Amino acid sequence: MIAIAVAMGIGRFVYTPILPGMMEELHLSPADAGWIASANYLGYLVGALAAAGGWAHGRERMLMFGGLAASAALAALMGLTEAMTAFVVIRFVAGLASAFVMVFMASIVFGHLAAANRSDLQALHFGGVGLGIAASSALMAVLVTEHAGWASGWLWSGAISAVGLALVAWLAGGTAPANGVAGREPALPKDRSLLKVIIAYGLFGFGYVVTATFLVAIVRQGGGGRVFEASVWLVTGVAGFPSVWLWQKIAARIGLYAAYALGCLVEVVGVTASVAMGGAIGPLLGGVLLGGTFIAVTALGLQTARQLVPQAPRRIFAMMTAAFGIGQIVGPVVAGLLAQASGNFFLASIVAAGVLLVSAGITWSAAPKSP
Repeated sequence: MIAIAVAMGIGRFVYTPILPGMMEELHLSPADAGWIASANYLGYLVGALAAAGGWAHGRERMLMFGGLAASAALAALMGLTEAMTAFVVIRFVAGLASAFVMVFMASIVFGHLAAANRSDLQALHFGGVGLGIAASSALMAVLVTEHAGWASGWLWSGAISAVGLALVAWLAGGTAPANGVAGREPALPKDRSLLKVIIAYGLFGFGYVVTATFLVAIVRQGGGGRVFEASVWLVTGVAGFPSVWLWQKIAARIGLYAAYALGCLVEVVGVTASVAMGGAIGPLLGGVLLGGTFIAVTALGLQTARQLVPQAPRRIFAMMTAAFGIGQIVGPVVAGLLAQASGNFFLASIVAAGVLLVSAGITWSAAPKSP
C-alpha cells in the first residue's frame, strides 16, 4: 500500500495539485500542461510493455525497489528546473518508474495473497493510490498556507517519497518474491472477450485521466482559491482510499463486468459535474465521484482480465496497463488542445464523459452470457 502511495498517489498524481502553480508562475499553456502529463503516461506505457517481457522473471523485487527510488528522486528533480524539455523528460522517466512499481509490486503481492487465500486484501494494496493522493493534497494545503511556490511541492513530494521507500524496505524485510506462477508465463490467448476488456480499459484510461489531470486547474480557472483547490484534491484521495473495498463488495453482488460498467457511469456523473455545476458543489462532487471510482474501476478491470487469463497474471497485467497507458497518453493532449481552443475545460470533460460511456458499454457486452 505504501509503495503504491509513493509510485502512483504521489509519483503519478501529485502533478495535478502542483500544475496550476506551474501554469501560473511559468506561464505554461493548457497544451503545455497536457504534453507534460502525456510524457508521464508515455513512460508508464513503455514501462508496462517492458515489464511484460520474460527478462524480468525473478527480478521483480529489485525492479520494484529501483522504481520506488527513481520515483522519489525524479519528483525532487522536477523542482530543480524550469525548462519545458526537462519537465517532459523527467516525467517520462517517472512514468516508467511508476509502471515498474505497479506491475512488479502487484505480481509479488497478488502472488502472496493468492497463496494465503486472502485476495480480499487487494483492496488495501490499491487503496495506496488514494492514500498517496490524500497525503500529497495535505502537503499542498500546508505549502499553500506558507505561500510556497510550485517547486516546493515537488521537493517535498520527493522527501515524502524517500520516507515511503524507507518504510517499504523496512516492512518488506526478507520476503521472498512470488507471483503464483512457476517459470515463464505463456502467451496471451486470442479471445474476443479479452480483446473487448483490453479495449474498454484503454478507453477508460482516456476517460478518467482528463479530470484526474486537470481537476485542480478547473478549480483554479473557476477562481476557487488555493485552499479550496487542495480541499478538492484531498476529498478525491479520501474518497479513493476505501473505494476498492466498496466496489469489491458491489462486484461480489452484481459481478465484475457489471460493477466495472456501473463504476464508469458513476464517474461520468463526476466528470460532467466538475465542469457543468457552478460554485463549490461541482468540483467537490467531481472530486468525490472521481476518487470514489477511478482506482476501483482500474482494479476491477485488472481483476476481470486476470480472471480470463489466470495462467499469465504478470503478462495480462502488463498488457492491460499498456492499453490503459495509451488512453492516458492521448487524453491529456486532446484535453489540453480542446481547452486551449475553447478557453476552458468544459468540452474536454464532456468528450471524456462520452468515452467513459463507451468503455462501460463494451465491458458490459464482454460479460459471459447466461445459457
